[in-house]
Amino acid sequence: MNSTVKGIIALVISSLGFSLMAVFVKYSGDLPTVQKVFFRNIVSMLMALGFVIYYREKFFGHKENQLLLITRSTFGVIGVVLNFFVIDRMVLSDADILNKLSPFFTIILCAIFLKEYVRRYQVISIIIAFAGALFIIKPSMSSDTVYGLIGILGALFAAGAYTVLRVLGSREKFYTTVFYFSFFSCAVLLPFFIWQYEPMTTMQFWALILSGVFAAVGQFGLTIAYSFAPAREISIFFYSTILFTAVFSIVVFGDIPDTLSVIGYIIIFAASYYMYMKNRPGRI
Repeated sequence: MNSTVKGIIALVISSLGFSLMAVFVKYSGDLPTVQKVFFRNIVSMLMALGFVIYYREKFFGHKENQLLLITRSTFGVIGVVLNFFVIDRMVLSDADILNKLSPFFTIILCAIFLKEYVRRYQVISIIIAFAGALFIIKPSMSSDTVYGLIGILGALFAAGAYTVLRVLGSREKFYTTVFYFSFFSCAVLLPFFIWQYEPMTTMQFWALILSGVFAAVGQFGLTIAYSFAPAREISIFFYSTILFTAVFSIVVFGDIPDTLSVIGYIIIFAASYYMYMKNRPGRI
């Protein structure tokens, strides 16, 4: 098994992890969004803490990286809160695919703030992807449109976090970065968590615990995947989460996406596939 195949397997496992995270977030029922995000992040924090202690790394990274770590964590926590808010209010697969617009936003943000060159095929992919998003949010004056726009905003904040991670690079270990983000998120959300806290059933408690476990699986799997192979060779496989989430949405919740949404999924996947093919080694 070569490195590329290992990367693909790790990325598919990561996709499954993030899909199951979304399933358990929605399955936990009518609880405050902040409460769900808090549980998700505290579990991830404890798992990352184990790695930090085992490898004897700094808990909060190096002094010179603090601004980057805080910025990444701020964008990240806003992105997660918005994503969880939308998961509770839209068809699960719709919410998930809107969140997968983040790579396209990352290209735009890297071009603006990092002065990275944007190629013509990337511009074409971005236009196609956002055209697909219109099929999913179906612009109108309804609340579903508002939720769709919030989902896109969540993807934008996630892209902001990824852009900062690009600057951060290998200056910090991945588990330190995950621990910092999770600790920061819990600290920021703690007052809102206490204020909005609602008693949970045993089922809801374990659903939120499992959402945190699978979020950690997704995060670590993503990092491990890109340590085996460059993103341009395997990134398309991260969109396998669309398939996983669509199946879970139908089987677990009985939510069947409408025809326009399915067309939107296909268009966004096509845009991602087009960019992947152009990014392959030897292509320009």
